[in-house]
Amino acid sequence: MPGFEFWGEEEKKEVNDVLETGILMRYGFDAPRKGIWKSIELEKEICKTFGSKYAQLTSSGTSALTTAMAALGIGAGDEVIMPSFTFVASFEAVLSVGAIPVLVDVDETLTLNPQAVLNAITRKTKCVMPVHMCGSMADLDALKHICNEHNLILLEDACQSIGATYKGKCIGTIGNAGTFSFDFVKTITCAEGGVVMTNNEDVYTKCDGFTDHGHDHKGVDRGADLHPFLGYNFRISELHAAVGLAQIKKLNTFLSIQRKNHSILKNMLAQIPEVSFRVIPDENGDSCTFLSWFLPTEEITKAFVAEMKAQNILAGNFYWYANNWHYIKQWLHLKEATSLYNLNAEQKTALLKLQTQDFSASDAIMSRCISTSISLLWSEEQIKDKGEKMVAAIKKALQTVKV
Repeated sequence: MPGFEFWGEEEKKEVNDVLETGILMRYGFDAPRKGIWKSIELEKEICKTFGSKYAQLTSSGTSALTTAMAALGIGAGDEVIMPSFTFVASFEAVLSVGAIPVLVDVDETLTLNPQAVLNAITRKTKCVMPVHMCGSMADLDALKHICNEHNLILLEDACQSIGATYKGKCIGTIGNAGTFSFDFVKTITCAEGGVVMTNNEDVYTKCDGFTDHGHDHKGVDRGADLHPFLGYNFRISELHAAVGLAQIKKLNTFLSIQRKNHSILKNMLAQIPEVSFRVIPDENGDSCTFLSWFLPTEEITKAFVAEMKAQNILAGNFYWYANNWHYIKQWLHLKEATSLYNLNAEQKTALLKLQTQDFSASDAIMSRCISTSISLLWSEEQIKDKGEKMVAAIKKALQTVKV
């Protein structure tokens, strides 16, 4: 799954280009950098590869989301509808701009349930933020229709689905803006990094300034830049961008291997009648970083997890329902509004309400779900061995817990 599995001479070459100049910062120092601008090169490659007009690199996927929200005018008191299954960074970014995360149920796409989105809209709703989890995508036609009907912003958190497409368009380029994460375990890695993609020049210009303390970047002397608005230091370094520049050129190779390995493993699990698979709105667009599948009941799923643990072969299989980072069931710090600084009153009230909100529809899905990460390094023999062990564990769980 992650690009770090294919670390090689290409990454070393790009990084060494930067090291030889000694200029690790993306802005300024024009003469000594000797024409080496890795961040600019990577932004151009992102636009070319994914079909976005503009791309602004950031220090992380989290800062990319914060930047996108700021540039889209999402702030204090605005409600952002997002899924109950995501990574904690999604709601952290919402809170960081003073907005209110409104969490709603997912469906068997493992992403936003469009009906749940409709039910959650209020006069304070400003944005719908689908999170394209585990390599696949949300039902973007339905979500775009809702946003158009209610005059809402569509912001795609595509951090986990680099390379996925929906009806011919790359995920992350379909809404008003979209974000990728380039952290160490993403499809393309910079070690740390992220990007905001948009087709709106005004949004891009605001992202460009916001990520660098509000600098307008219009002059040749960085010290003389004007500051038309407040910003923060969300800059990527040239070293991180250099790694990403090598990685993005390998993306098609990554995707091809993932799809092959995914298909082999899926065909093995599909032989068990009790196994079903996540709904994918565009099957051809799945990036196949994960194979996500369901067992009939929570009890059987837990029995499978227990059997895999007992055999010490659970690694690479994720039971999100009991995961501390990805599902609302375990986010006590969010539901209890535990913060090192004072949250605004509206945020705190909204978070405390999460303690009593009904997520039973999501529970019914996530309690039966396993996501298996797809390695780029597997041989066909290793996939077969892994699949056989998983099949055996599933059959044992089914026998242990009668359906």
